[in-house]
Amino acid sequence: MSDDQSHEIDHELEELKRKQALELEEFERQRIERLKEFEANESKELRAFEEKETLEIKALAEELKKEFVIKIDRHEYRVQQHTLTGSELRNLPQPPIGPDRDLFEVVPGGSDRKINATDVVKMRDGLRFFTAPAQINPGSFA
Repeated sequence: MSDDQSHEIDHELEELKRKQALELEEFERQRIERLKEFEANESKELRAFEEKETLEIKALAEELKKEFVIKIDRHEYRVQQHTLTGSELRNLPQPPIGPDRDLFEVVPGGSDRKINATDVVKMRDGLRFFTAPAQINPGSFA
């Protein structure tokens, strides 16, 4: 092989190395650009998620602080629990509702529902209850 051919091959090799280095630099530049875009999008999505989560937590905290106004035998009671058992409802009035009386939830447009001691009632504003004698004896006077 002549010196000219060897010099030409070395030159072509150097040219290929230079092109390869340029391609590698361009590839690295594009990779970094895509990574920055990805990180910016992820950061934006994370902020949006955190803002939404913060609003949900605030709404839940407000809901947990909510006070429900209910009535038992036309007397108003304010409760903060989201559910109460029949037993807990019976203990709201003072003195508590005795075993000689049954507790009923008023169901507008339907049959009133008897609340037993272990029944769980979901609270909502305006919920109404009434009591009635546990045993009704026809023809007798109370």
